[in-house]
Amino acid sequence: MPGPTAEQAEHDRVRFLAGVTDSLAELLDTGAAADRLARLVVPRLADWATVTVLAGDGAPGRTARAHRDPGLLADVDTYLAGRVTAPRDQVALTTALRSGEPVRLDRVDPDLGPESLPEGAVREAWRRLDPSSSLLVPLQARGSAFGVLSLVCSGDRPPHTPEEVDLAMEAARRGALVLDNTRRYGRQLRVAETLQHSLLTPPPEREGLEIAVRYRPAGSHALVGGDWYDAVAQPDGATLLVIGDVTGHGVEAAAAMAQLRSAVRTLAYDSPDSPARTLDRVDRVLSGLHTGTLATALVARLELPAADGGRRLRWSSAGHLPPLLVAPDAAVRVLSSPAERLLGTQEPARRSDQETVLRPGDTVLLVTDGLVEVGRQDVDTGMARLVEALRGLGGLPADAVCDRLLTRVVPDGTDDDIAALAVRLLPA
Repeated sequence: MPGPTAEQAEHDRVRFLAGVTDSLAELLDTGAAADRLARLVVPRLADWATVTVLAGDGAPGRTARAHRDPGLLADVDTYLAGRVTAPRDQVALTTALRSGEPVRLDRVDPDLGPESLPEGAVREAWRRLDPSSSLLVPLQARGSAFGVLSLVCSGDRPPHTPEEVDLAMEAARRGALVLDNTRRYGRQLRVAETLQHSLLTPPPEREGLEIAVRYRPAGSHALVGGDWYDAVAQPDGATLLVIGDVTGHGVEAAAAMAQLRSAVRTLAYDSPDSPARTLDRVDRVLSGLHTGTLATALVARLELPAADGGRRLRWSSAGHLPPLLVAPDAAVRVLSSPAERLLGTQEPARRSDQETVLRPGDTVLLVTDGLVEVGRQDVDTGMARLVEALRGLGGLPADAVCDRLLTRVVPDGTDDDIAALAVRLLPA
């Protein structure tokens, strides 16, 4: 039976490489991308394959693997976990990384000595894998190599042909571009999360109050955003409560959030005032310093208790979601706020304060939109769902309110950041 024509072979090659690109393009996690690359090249280019992505210091960072026979995957894992790198293997790996060119080993010694394979399970796994030849292809992008695609042929499968080497190099090139992007993405995500967590400090302890805060970052396929909360003890004895969300994601949003959070707490502490006037001063700072920050925020001021134990709550919203009030009798109320402009818009407009009185046992809750727009639902639907989720939580400690709310609304995580701040007036 005649083999494929040159035109058919080229069409098959192009289709294979297009499949590699399409399958990897959607991934943002390095481990997932390495795993998929290994599975894409098996069995087309090897009986089994490994993808090793080096860490920043040159040490092995991640290793993914695939085998044409799922029943032998356990043997691959046993070999990878128990092997000892022999000098010969290290030379081949180093050569591939330094030269940027593939290294072909047309024969693999099936009886490696104890310096490479310990006796017992590792050697038995190696024997069952039955390697006969291998090809090491460097993974490189933006001028540097950061890993290796290892393609292993078993049994009587012949060593790689020049055409297969060329195809493996192109597949590795496409895979390396994606892997390099995921590595950069991961670094940015870790920096943003570290920065944000360092700023979201525990709330102060205030007599007569329980204050609980929660922050949950977005899921693995979305960058951390600019959500934040804050609670500040003011010089006159009042307690300032703040929640907000800077537009954007990643390090830039986290850095902008840090600036905005600092501006709000500094201005509010230095000159205790109404929430509306505090937001006005923050707006002037953002405009005068040309920060380019755009954010929603809600500032609330909880006054000292009156003779009957009640406390006046005043708040002003810069385009943020309204507060929610959970009473001890399980009644839940949305404290409506007019839709006033976001911070940073540089549009002149007068801000207003809203006011209510909290009774002992009441809990006021401030949240960001990650807890409302779950599953991309609209704000009205999300707020109604939030009210339902809060029913029956009246009278519980503030920590319990936060935990049960998150469990009810986002048990499986969310594609957006979530920040929540709950304050409960302790019963007399």
